[in-house]
Amino acid sequence: MAAIAFTQTHIYTKQAGPKDNKYCIQCLECSDRNIYVGTGDSTVQHLTLDQTQLGPSSPIKQLRSVPLLNHLLVLWEQCVTALNMFSLEPVPGLKAIQHSSCMEVCVHSVELITASSRRKLVRIHAVWVDRWEVLREVPLPQDPVSLAVDGSCVCIATVDRYHLVDYHAGSMLELFPHDRSRRQGAMVVPTGGGEFLLDAPGSLGMFVMSTGTCQRPPLPWPREVLAAAVCFPYILALQPRGLSVYSLLDHTLKQTVMIYSSLSLSMWGSEGVLVFTDRQIWALSLVPLQEQVQALVICQRLDEALFLLDGVQSHLPQHSYEELHKDISYLAGVHQFNQRAFDAAKELFIAGDLDPREIISLYPDMRPCLGDRGLVSRRGETTVGQEEVADLARLQREDAAAYRLYLDFLADYLAVARATGRGGPREAVDCVLLRVYAEQGAAGKGESLRQLVASPNACRLDRCVSVLEHHNRYFVLGMLYQSHGNHVKAIKTWVKIADGHFEDPSCPDVYEHIVSTLTTQDIDVVWMFAEWALQKNQEVGVQIFTKHQQENNDQNSFGAEEILKFLKNYPQASLFYLEFLINKEKSETEGYHTDLALAYVNQTLEAFSGQDEPPEAGETRGKLQELLWSSMSYDVPARIMATGLHVERAIVLGRSGDHTQALRVLVHEGREPHAAQAYCHRAAQERSHASGPGDAAGLRRTLLLTLLSMYLCSDALAGEALELLGDNALHFPPGRVLELLPGAWSVGLVCRYLVGSLRETLHRRRMGGLQRALAQAEYLRHKVLWTQASKTMVRVHKGQKCQACQKELTEAFIRTVGGQLLHTSCNTQSH
Repeated sequence: MAAIAFTQTHIYTKQAGPKDNKYCIQCLECSDRNIYVGTGDSTVQHLTLDQTQLGPSSPIKQLRSVPLLNHLLVLWEQCVTALNMFSLEPVPGLKAIQHSSCMEVCVHSVELITASSRRKLVRIHAVWVDRWEVLREVPLPQDPVSLAVDGSCVCIATVDRYHLVDYHAGSMLELFPHDRSRRQGAMVVPTGGGEFLLDAPGSLGMFVMSTGTCQRPPLPWPREVLAAAVCFPYILALQPRGLSVYSLLDHTLKQTVMIYSSLSLSMWGSEGVLVFTDRQIWALSLVPLQEQVQALVICQRLDEALFLLDGVQSHLPQHSYEELHKDISYLAGVHQFNQRAFDAAKELFIAGDLDPREIISLYPDMRPCLGDRGLVSRRGETTVGQEEVADLARLQREDAAAYRLYLDFLADYLAVARATGRGGPREAVDCVLLRVYAEQGAAGKGESLRQLVASPNACRLDRCVSVLEHHNRYFVLGMLYQSHGNHVKAIKTWVKIADGHFEDPSCPDVYEHIVSTLTTQDIDVVWMFAEWALQKNQEVGVQIFTKHQQENNDQNSFGAEEILKFLKNYPQASLFYLEFLINKEKSETEGYHTDLALAYVNQTLEAFSGQDEPPEAGETRGKLQELLWSSMSYDVPARIMATGLHVERAIVLGRSGDHTQALRVLVHEGREPHAAQAYCHRAAQERSHASGPGDAAGLRRTLLLTLLSMYLCSDALAGEALELLGDNALHFPPGRVLELLPGAWSVGLVCRYLVGSLRETLHRRRMGGLQRALAQAEYLRHKVLWTQASKTMVRVHKGQKCQACQKELTEAFIRTVGGQLLHTSCNTQSH
């Protein structure tokens, strides 16, 4: 394969001789740079060829080192013997452990776990310099075949299944069966972190945690696996004719190493593994992870390189990981960029935490936005390879539509980088974004351009003003000035748009925007543009004064007298400002109320003087009437009484207390019966606000009877009298009405009034009876409760105490509704 995970090195060969027929390698053990070989003729051999003969020619089954004690543990002839790691001499005081079929060493706690060859159990030994001690024995349901240890957890393979044993907690968990014979031996490989790799039926490598759960999917591997080892991030599976290397991250086959007649393998620290035949030893060294990643990049396997890099992040220095990740993300992103897979490219550039200037530099026409200190592209500077970038300059000349797609990508990428806080130097990013949005304003980027300049930004005026002017984005230019604190220049730019000097159709409501902006500016700036705003539209322009006072809470705001003086030449704006003072600011200044009332009167009279009454005249007159009713601070009676505004004259008379004259004006002069009737109700309503509903009802009856008497004085107003009676039957007392009605009127003529009045009288009578019945029921309910409480037997035993003072009940007492017994004096004090 082009990218390899391990390099193969031949490190030792035993030359065959006439007397070496029994020599064959049986097992290996590594400690640091020391390699120990167990042979078939009972020999333990150091790689430097130091050797010691243990006894008869029996094969050595296992070797395990204990570097902390300089011990080498040897399993041969079902005995565990301890040798010195360097001299290979037996350790004095450590007698051989008999009847052991396999063993493993827990390095962290310096403990030895042995499987008994005669009994169904495993033993845990504490290993010392000159002795070992059996700590405990763990019984098993079957004979143990092989085992592995990780911390206090031992994974044991018996004759037909796997078990997990925690010898500290004394617990055992039965796992799944296996299909290996006793001669083959079940395979148990510790992977670290409390996890074990087991050979499951169906040619699967199962990953099992010390809790019995699986956190990885099973690994499909060959059927004849002799041994396995885990060298992060790979799993090595040894077969008779070679060794397969699988990724621990995604379980895919990464490499195959051909080694014939292999017997087994042994871990070589963290550097790799040792594989041995009967006469040879091969070292498989793990290629440095950084070199593996670089090799994948050179082979254009960029996604695989990123996947591997993220998987081994914890095993690399942070600085190396970050640099590699940036380089690979850049190359992978450029590859997707060239293929126009812009979403994938954006994700890679963002995930790589790249400086956006590196991406901007890919666009030749955008490089001036980087300025003199612009960052040179990462192209040609990466430590892992190069990727040719699409020729965007040629594409811009030959295919504008395709180039626009690349610009869209640049805008989307920079917007995301800016929003996530990974935008690097904001100045370059904001200038490029503004330019791209301006160039693609017609393609739906207008709103994005506004949002950019409306928010805090680092756009440089010397680079961005000319771009916006070139693309006729004058409204955004004003917003850019405003974002940099140049409010006067911003408003002047917008004024030129409103006056037609600049053409910018992107903001049709530029005048309203100017007014809204002026409401938040200093007084000097407002005065600078106030006259222009009022000349454009008095109704909208006056908001620069009204909203300014509201938003600034009257602090550093205008004086009302100063504004009214300025508005003398703008009557409509003056009217709106007076309405604001009275209705919004609740001003009680008599002059303001008087000026507003006079303005209403003048407008109403001007409207009536023409042939056609304009539609807004009725609205103005309604405002005048409402002001006359609600305000107590105006001084306009003389002006109104001299006009032909009958309703307004009646209101003025009524506010002075002369209701009869007010009704007379409405009935005889104004000939407005509906207005007269409305006057009666509104006068009663105003009385209700001042004195309460009782006085209001009496005033309403009095005014309605007065109005009825006026109607009955003239036969021409008989129809209005009947209508008045019918509409207000509830408010007229029947007896008083019958006294006023002419004797010539028939019952049928006043039938509507009589029916309504009688219906109301009957309703009131029935409601009164219902209320009395409800009150009577409530009274009876309380009486029943009182009777039950007063006639209930109360048991009082000797020594009963008052629940208030806790003294014995030796004098008069009472029982409360809640059942408490209290002295009468205590009950009085509690209330």
